[in-house]
Amino acid sequence: MLIGYGRVSTAEQKTELQFDALTAAGCEKLFIEKASSAHLERPQLELALAFARAGDTLVVWKLDRIARSLRQLIDTFDTLNSNAVGLRSLTEAVDTETPGGKLIFHIFGALAEFERSLIRERTNAGLLAARARGKIGGRPKALTGEDIISAKALLRDGNLSVVAIARRLGVTPSTLYRYLPAARSCAKQENIPTEF
Repeated sequence: MLIGYGRVSTAEQKTELQFDALTAAGCEKLFIEKASSAHLERPQLELALAFARAGDTLVVWKLDRIARSLRQLIDTFDTLNSNAVGLRSLTEAVDTETPGGKLIFHIFGALAEFERSLIRERTNAGLLAARARGKIGGRPKALTGEDIISAKALLRDGNLSVVAIARRLGVTPSTLYRYLPAARSCAKQENIPTEF
């Protein structure tokens, strides 16, 4: 079965062009929506993907109707491919049911993987450069060594609850428990819940 999907970006745009093209292409079921490609939620596309069965083909007027980026296009293609559903674009003359169409999508996939590898390389190079300058990535520790010594002394003293000690140090009780597991037994004696 040929399943048509059409999308226009704004309420002012008309869907007739895509509707007519998809109907002329032989689509038996149409899913048309008005939604910007910037929005990840496109209910009609989700319905079209859910409706499609193995052996069906999703037909679009242009590839940019189903995806905003190459990554999104590849992800959509992977979803269709894993369900044995083909993809055809009327404007770009792409049909994944043909060897040429499959080749184009493999090239798209290779380009997307290449882009991900470049991003990974740049990120790793940036982290190495930062470390060479003495910068350490990640979140700073919530408690310093002095804070831990103070917390231990306050816990031994027994005049403050775990919650009060955590508040005094400017952290949550769960952070205090992470640094000082013994604080859990103090909390149990105070009948304070240890899980939040």
